[in-house]
Amino acid sequence: MAFGTGVAANLQRAEFRGNAKEYFGIWIVNILLTIITIGIYSAWAKVRRLRYFRGNTYLDGHSFDYHAKGLQIFLGRFIVFVVISIINVITTVYPLLGAITPLVFLAILPWFVVRSLKFNARVTSYRNIRFDFTGKPWGAFVSIVLASLVSVFSLGILAPFASRWTYRYIFNNLRYGDRSFETDPKVGAIYRGWLLPALMVVLGLALSAAIAWIIIWPMVLQAAGEMNSQTDESQMVLTILALYAILIPVIVVYVVAGFIYGVVVRNVVLNSTRFDKVHPLFSDLSRGRYFWIVLSNFVITVLTIGLMRPWAAVREARYAASHTGITPQGEIGEIMASIQASGSAVSAEYTDMEGMDFGF
Repeated sequence: MAFGTGVAANLQRAEFRGNAKEYFGIWIVNILLTIITIGIYSAWAKVRRLRYFRGNTYLDGHSFDYHAKGLQIFLGRFIVFVVISIINVITTVYPLLGAITPLVFLAILPWFVVRSLKFNARVTSYRNIRFDFTGKPWGAFVSIVLASLVSVFSLGILAPFASRWTYRYIFNNLRYGDRSFETDPKVGAIYRGWLLPALMVVLGLALSAAIAWIIIWPMVLQAAGEMNSQTDESQMVLTILALYAILIPVIVVYVVAGFIYGVVVRNVVLNSTRFDKVHPLFSDLSRGRYFWIVLSNFVITVLTIGLMRPWAAVREARYAASHTGITPQGEIGEIMASIQASGSAVSAEYTDMEGMDFGF
């Protein structure tokens, strides 16, 4: 997104100041305690991880803070586990009810989503002022649940509309102190970024179909003919292997295309977002560069059996932060003084209102 000369000069980019050595100590302790406690400590591990990453993300020389407690996250996960377990038990005992349990879950899902968005906003602060989220469950149902279904059942063709609905709901209900965010990303801009990943998916499907028809299927038929004396199970194994040979490339292409699309949506949405109606947010992630960072991080993490994961996480966070920012319209000190004058009281009210994180 292009800004005017004066505006661009005032752009405040975020900065990540963490390093792999520091984070490795946190990461290895989190891993060991999570294993020892059979996963229970993962809630506290999440708090330590997010506290480190947000605490090392700076904007205009000030860092963000994360105030959640491990017990809040653990209780939220436990409630979700209990709800899903109850649904599974009812479905097992009364199979006829299995047809309506998905509808029940879809009905309660928006509430989980809203509570999670509210929780994560309220436990995050900048300059001692907390964020907040004011969305309602019905808005989440329409903008997130229904939007996701529209995207899926249209085979991704309507995904830009779904993305627009989702992020309008999230950002237009986000608050910092008593000041609001608002966004109105253009569908045309999202569709322009959607074309490349959509083309990748189409070409990937066509290539997989061609490979299946020309190479894999004849090999299966030939092998089956040579194994007439073998069991039906052996032929079934051959068929399953053939299906995997077709599906795995398709899944890889789909994941890569989805990642590239996500970068496009991030840039369009943030560049369309205003804080307090006048201060534009900014994002200029490069699809190619960011994808290379994520891909190389994955390869290095696998080759080192996970030991380089802290380095990879810090590397990705540093790049993402440096390509995100805000362009304050005016002197940032005066802007923050105005927000703090009205926002500090709002922050104090959140101390006992954070609730629980349900992981959605």
